[in-house]
Amino acid sequence: MHLPSVLKNNRMIRILLISVLVMAAVFGILLFLWEHYSITSVTITGNSHYTDDEIKDMVFTGPYSYNSLVLSVIYRNKSIKDIPFIEKMDVDIVNANSVRINVFEKAVAGYVEYLGHYMYFDKDGIVVESSNRIMEGIPFVTGLSYDHVVLHKPLPVKKSSVFLTILNVTQLLGKYDIETDRIAFDSEGRITLYFGNARVSLGTDDYIDEKINEMHLLLPKLQGYSGTLHMENYVGEEVNFSFDKDKDPNEVSEEDVSAEPPEDGEGDTDEAGAAEGVTKPAGE
Repeated sequence: MHLPSVLKNNRMIRILLISVLVMAAVFGILLFLWEHYSITSVTITGNSHYTDDEIKDMVFTGPYSYNSLVLSVIYRNKSIKDIPFIEKMDVDIVNANSVRINVFEKAVAGYVEYLGHYMYFDKDGIVVESSNRIMEGIPFVTGLSYDHVVLHKPLPVKKSSVFLTILNVTQLLGKYDIETDRIAFDSEGRITLYFGNARVSLGTDDYIDEKINEMHLLLPKLQGYSGTLHMENYVGEEVNFSFDKDKDPNEVSEEDVSAEPPEDGEGDTDEAGAAEGVTKPAGE
């Protein structure tokens, strides 16, 4: 055997051994980093429109994303944006195995329906999102007059102050854990809330805090009723609220046929409803 051939073979063997050792060392380091920095605890704050699992799916997007080192590189000094109903999300690495996701949601006051889409707007009336799904906890608003809707632009209504009223009503409903089917405005800006077959006429936004406080006490008594609870005359003092029961279209009596039509403004006041307590409790 020639000496150069032996030296050449030994050199190849050394190179191969070194390569194997380097690969083993790299694999060991990667395994250590993966196991040592594997995320086992995720804390999410500030989310209401999306569940924790949905937020996780938005943040952990790759096969190696459940590693705190990888996340620290991806989201270093960077927020997650361009997500419907979310202003931004910040990802903070608490330690090697823990991550905190801070969600900052857009201040959505309500939504309107326009050309088959749900247009969500903030307290200033600016349309922040267009969606084909209804988000829970955000009220449907009707009665606003506008001829077009542009994303990221204000709804073109005559009185922009209506949006502050909507936000105020929405926050008060949230305070008392009340869910309404719809917030409706008439041409004079008077407010009506819908709860199934029952409606609550609040009138203007004067004494709106007191009205909704009283309303949340009376709502349980409206279950099973179809009609309108009138609270528009509330002026901050003890007052009885009237309840106009809807007429059953299947009930037509001889008196109904022969009676003269009622004058404008008159309704069928449900005396039984008043007797059962659809009034402001005395002494409150």
